[in-house]
Amino acid sequence: MAVFLILAAVPAVMAASLSDAAPAPANPAPDTDNASPIIVTGRALGDLPASSAYQVSTIDAARIGQVPSGRLEDALADVAGLQLFRRSDSRSANPSADGFTLRALGGNAASRTLVLLDGVPQADPFFGSIPLAAINPAQIADIRVIHGGGSGAFGSGGVAGTIDMTSAGANDRNLVTGQALLDDRGDTDVAAGIAPKLGNGYAVVSGQWARGSGFWTTPVSQRVPASAKARYESWSLALRTVTQVTPDIELQGRIAAFGDAQTLRFKGALTGMSGEDASVRLVGRGPWQFEALAYGQLRNFNSLTLSATTYLPVDNQRDTPSSGAGGKIEIRPPLGSAHVLRLGSDWREVSGYEDEDLYIKGVISSHRAEGGTNDDLGLYGEDAWTFGALQLTAGGRADRWIIRDGHNQTQTLAGKPLVTAAYPERSGWNGSFRGGALVHAASTLDLRGSAYSGMRQPTLNELYRSFTVFPVTTLANPSLVGEQLRGYEGGVDWRPARALALHLTGFDNKVDHAIANITVNATTQLRQNVPAIHAHGVETAGDAHFGAFALAGSLAWTIARMEAPGQKYDGLRPPQTPRLSASANATWTPRPGYVLAATVRYVGVAFEDSLSTAPLPAATTVGAFATMPLKGPFSLVLRGENLGNVSLVTRNSGGTIDIGTPRTVWAGVRVGL
Repeated sequence: MAVFLILAAVPAVMAASLSDAAPAPANPAPDTDNASPIIVTGRALGDLPASSAYQVSTIDAARIGQVPSGRLEDALADVAGLQLFRRSDSRSANPSADGFTLRALGGNAASRTLVLLDGVPQADPFFGSIPLAAINPAQIADIRVIHGGGSGAFGSGGVAGTIDMTSAGANDRNLVTGQALLDDRGDTDVAAGIAPKLGNGYAVVSGQWARGSGFWTTPVSQRVPASAKARYESWSLALRTVTQVTPDIELQGRIAAFGDAQTLRFKGALTGMSGEDASVRLVGRGPWQFEALAYGQLRNFNSLTLSATTYLPVDNQRDTPSSGAGGKIEIRPPLGSAHVLRLGSDWREVSGYEDEDLYIKGVISSHRAEGGTNDDLGLYGEDAWTFGALQLTAGGRADRWIIRDGHNQTQTLAGKPLVTAAYPERSGWNGSFRGGALVHAASTLDLRGSAYSGMRQPTLNELYRSFTVFPVTTLANPSLVGEQLRGYEGGVDWRPARALALHLTGFDNKVDHAIANITVNATTQLRQNVPAIHAHGVETAGDAHFGAFALAGSLAWTIARMEAPGQKYDGLRPPQTPRLSASANATWTPRPGYVLAATVRYVGVAFEDSLSTAPLPAATTVGAFATMPLKGPFSLVLRGENLGNVSLVTRNSGGTIDIGTPRTVWAGVRVGL
């Protein structure tokens, strides 16, 4: 019920916000000489001074707009070691499998990395995946990727890190923006936005639409008459308003909707996801700083799976309604510039179920419904001190978690019960911490170190939903327990010149009770809690600017092992996890408005399964971006994906192979007024 109340209330709050932000009268009263200018940012409160004790990677709006595909996941791939569950992008991957993970802690369709947009968790309430079609990259001002766990004030769930995105405001963009592109297969990508300033605030209206006949994900050797290209169509719309309530209090609201439809591998194998979001946030920047956030989410998902041998339906997940609701309250008392303390509480509830038709030889044989509800209430505190060249930070949180209302009801077409299961409620408390230190050892050298812990509840999907990607069936497990992270890291940030920065981090992370798909036999997997996944390695990054030229790159080298004494997979690498990944890009800006950029990415060998028998070969891809002014506000845009036309294996399941995006060239026009 809470989610519906939030979704209903936010439009009214936004309407009031726009009314308050109406244009000023023609003859306003003169300001006094001492009046301070009102600055509307649309952002959250700033991070604590010692946040640099944790490894943080930043991606700005310029770089987001210059990645070869123009997609959000492509921009995030600049951070080596940050990966989606599969190597395919959101145009050809099942949207329920778009989960992010860092530091080789095991590929998982549920995101082990907490993903936030303006403070709101973006994970799907049922699947825990990230609905990438719902996030318009052109509307993002910047992205901060916080490596390592211990999400602290960000909320629970970030056992592998946090991706913190901030929406672009009226001061970050032109009044009117847009682009329209066409690729060499006839696919199209259109986006537009308008951001008028209204009194002491602004509004941003944005939308995007992408569609196409897609490309072959099935290798030539495995194509049959029933094979189909990965057709796709996705859209999103969003309205965000920001206004100044008082000189030091800001009201921010957002409503959004999206849809994503795909054809996966075979004709008629249709998959789709849709949703609506609403949020409202009050930010106070006075002596007693505060944030108050409330949000609601509605989602649905459908997927028809066909047999890879008969091409008849195997199951039809026809309806998966789910909802998420939550909020956060944080205060920061005035303790002086050298001491910052934040105290707060956050809450999130997710609920959902799946209606599924099961088939035998292409004929519906039974119906199944499964689902439940998860709750999390967190209490947190974090403190930061500055003592000259030394900055210290420490914090902890306590989470009250509940897994309840789990059920599985399977019945014949006549309504006769085949399975009736009601799973017992489980609950408990979990404590986590994070702390770190940063030393400004010299004007060009910083030393940092941190330690942390964290937790992630199993998703409703992991607990209750079985599924088939023919010929392999993955079984749910209602007995799963939450993942627990412990880790530490140390690093060096060196800036030998104003235009040169180098970063090096060594880390050791261990996730106890890690949830993974464990191979039972050639056609069956079972979700299980692996006793532990232990990963340690090195991450490097750097950037340099030489006049019109800029270079940036990152590399992650990780040794990850599953620890399960007595099991066949003990000592093996977690599924979907490469040992080495790297990214590099070069940009040339000879004059304002002219940009030429190239991106090279490498991903090492990984394995589809827990027994390391189904390899995903290493691959190197090259992409490019170029833009130049045409006339007035219009610019020419060119993009190139996978210019070497490398065959990137994204799935190897039971001998069936999927491949990623082939060489793709885009051309179009961009406008900014």
